[in-house]
Amino acid sequence: MCGIIAFRDREVLDKDITIQAMMKMIQHRGPNQEGSGYYVNDQAALGFRRLSIIDLKSGKQPIVNEDGSIVITFNGEIYNYQPLRRQLLDAGHTFKSEADTEVLLHGYEEWGMDGLLQRVRGMFAFLIWDDNKKALLGARDFFGIKPLYYYRKGSAFIVGSEIKSFFKEPNFTAELNEAAVKPFLMNQYNDLKETFFKGVYRFPAGHWFQLQDDDFQVHQYWDASYKVDYHRTPEETIDVIDQTVQESVKAHTVADVPVGAFLSEGVDSSYVTSLLRPQEVFSVNFEEGPFDEVGPAQALADHEGLNFNKTTVNADEAFRDFAEMQYHLDEPDANPSVVPLWYLCKLARKKVTVVLSGEGADELFAGYVNYGDHSRNSFIRSLADSMGKLPKGLRHSIGHVLAKLPNFPGRTQLYTHTANPAEYYCGQAYAYDMAQPTIFSSRQANDLLQPKYRNDTTVNSLYQEDFAKVKDAEDVKQMQYIDLHHFMLNDILQKADKISMAHSLELRVPYLDRQVAEMASTIPSSMLFNRHNSKDIFRRAARRHLPDEWAKRPKMGFPVPIKSWLRQERYYKQVRELFQEEWVSDIFNQEQIVNLLDANYRGDTDSRRQVWNIFTFLTWYKLYFVDFEGTVEKYARLQPDVQSFVDQGSLA
Repeated sequence: MCGIIAFRDREVLDKDITIQAMMKMIQHRGPNQEGSGYYVNDQAALGFRRLSIIDLKSGKQPIVNEDGSIVITFNGEIYNYQPLRRQLLDAGHTFKSEADTEVLLHGYEEWGMDGLLQRVRGMFAFLIWDDNKKALLGARDFFGIKPLYYYRKGSAFIVGSEIKSFFKEPNFTAELNEAAVKPFLMNQYNDLKETFFKGVYRFPAGHWFQLQDDDFQVHQYWDASYKVDYHRTPEETIDVIDQTVQESVKAHTVADVPVGAFLSEGVDSSYVTSLLRPQEVFSVNFEEGPFDEVGPAQALADHEGLNFNKTTVNADEAFRDFAEMQYHLDEPDANPSVVPLWYLCKLARKKVTVVLSGEGADELFAGYVNYGDHSRNSFIRSLADSMGKLPKGLRHSIGHVLAKLPNFPGRTQLYTHTANPAEYYCGQAYAYDMAQPTIFSSRQANDLLQPKYRNDTTVNSLYQEDFAKVKDAEDVKQMQYIDLHHFMLNDILQKADKISMAHSLELRVPYLDRQVAEMASTIPSSMLFNRHNSKDIFRRAARRHLPDEWAKRPKMGFPVPIKSWLRQERYYKQVRELFQEEWVSDIFNQEQIVNLLDANYRGDTDSRRQVWNIFTFLTWYKLYFVDFEGTVEKYARLQPDVQSFVDQGSLA
């Protein structure tokens, strides 16, 4: 796990000084000073910050091939690098290290980019300079676990792990992408391909690129697809789930450093932990509630005989550190789970360098209630289940009728089991009742914004390109595809990577494995999401390793007490002070957002998520566009605990 950065710019003559300044901005991604390096020629520069996980002594980067004509920098882990290494040795390649990075380098030589990417298993973003072609190449993993951004303007091409490092390239211009503000308000994250920085794009997951002269070519090498096996029995399906998940967890333990696990009360992390059986597990709770995550997690750890580590977060800490969290995220993310994740990573880094976590199970095994779990009435649930099995044309016709009817008990459950999801699905931006937005509707967002930030975009409209790719798949699988390519890609994985790397911690996600995904795609939706439960057949597989109580637990996420925080005078005043800063009126109708905050504080409305969204955006905007130099001076550092490891020489 590391940080990578590269640029090609004929106008920058002091490339070595520039690349080192860019590397310094992402030092948190790789605090092993002796393992950091860079490569510069007359055309390009590649930089690297190292967090040692595999081959602690000789795995330094950049790595060059036998004749020095090809250079690589790599962020991530390749879990099947050892058998690939043997193949490359048999083909005559010479290795200088035991690192997985060198497997990518020689694999590119032997098989080319497409051939290499069809063989690897892991999470990765890597960059290659091929001096034979005078070309810069790069790739991002199947799901986008590892971040990769790029910028093209004038003479400059920049690509790397974090946008903040781009600021040190002389020809980079930091300009707000005004089109991203409204989608953020509706979603809690930016769901556009272009980031909040004008001209900076997220490189797409499952793709690779080649930049040769001014020709920039992007190629896709993988995407989720759905070929359902309707002949496999439930018991056979449980067997294949358990076998594949066990194998993935085993593969994700490859490391030369200690590996721990995050553990909440949910089935996803519990299943991983029960298979991994690490020496150390980690959990987080809040002083203010509203739920106890630590108690059930500790009970499972005790049941499994694992060393349980916990931390309890209070509001003072959360508000003190919130700006630093948003700095590390590069783009604003108002998902409240950012807060507990920050302290969980801080806790884990005191004992381990690698942790496994449960992200991805909901997207692959249909765990979200918005796939159609909106009623507790057993008759309604059974009726909706039956209607969902009707032929697609008839089912969608019934959905059109239900959409026009007045609301009645069970209507949402029946509607979401019959309607075409491309016509209504809005991912995780909506609450259990899909008529009630959790955050902001399109109209509500426009009402709060100044005219230049308004547009006709809706959450559902952002999904139409991807819905078209899976229009023939089962309805639930269409929604899974949307969440995998939006909520998971642009929210969950980005915060997982950035927050863990802020603490120089590697976070691995064994459910987001190509083999697990391709297996999950063959499971009929009726086995996954039905009147019994979400992730039903997955939970039955987990039950082979967990007590029933844990296998059946409903999805909780990270419950964060922002409702109580925003109704406490101290924090309300802190948020109100930010809302009233002079520059805010350039973006928002200031009177309206202050009124929204006040009404929530008084208890007239429950607008916590709307207020938190605005608070998050303004916090981030102030960091990057009001006082960026002050921001860097304050936050461009190693976390104190990590710095102490460096000072003591405890990092390899």
